[in-house]
Amino acid sequence: MRKSKQRDAILQVLQGTDSHPTAEWIFSRVRREIPNISLGTVYRNLNQLADGHLIQRIFDDGHLRFDANLHRHDHFRCIHCQRILDLEVELVGLDEAISDDDRFNATGYSLEVTGVCNECQHETEEI
Repeated sequence: MRKSKQRDAILQVLQGTDSHPTAEWIFSRVRREIPNISLGTVYRNLNQLADGHLIQRIFDDGHLRFDANLHRHDHFRCIHCQRILDLEVELVGLDEAISDDDRFNATGYSLEVTGVCNECQHETEEI
């Protein structure tokens, strides 16, 4: 993959957040540095970065989001605000159970936990 100013800016924006933004959110931030960048360029570069295993794609309820955290982790999605948070828990026994199942040969897994985040819980309590 060739080095480019646009790709570097996109990656820097994504690495600078712990949220799991959409391409549109990334586009709005990158435009501050590169005003003439197009949304198509952002999508194209995000896909190249994901294909090159430099970022992850997250498919969330019909929306495509991106994550620069490449370490093994799962996600928590708030059912109120749709925010996605990194969830780093050790699921004791899950790896063994998956590898012991002879119906398939798993190469990985992804876990999403849903619920209400602390911010939404506090907002609900204040009403």
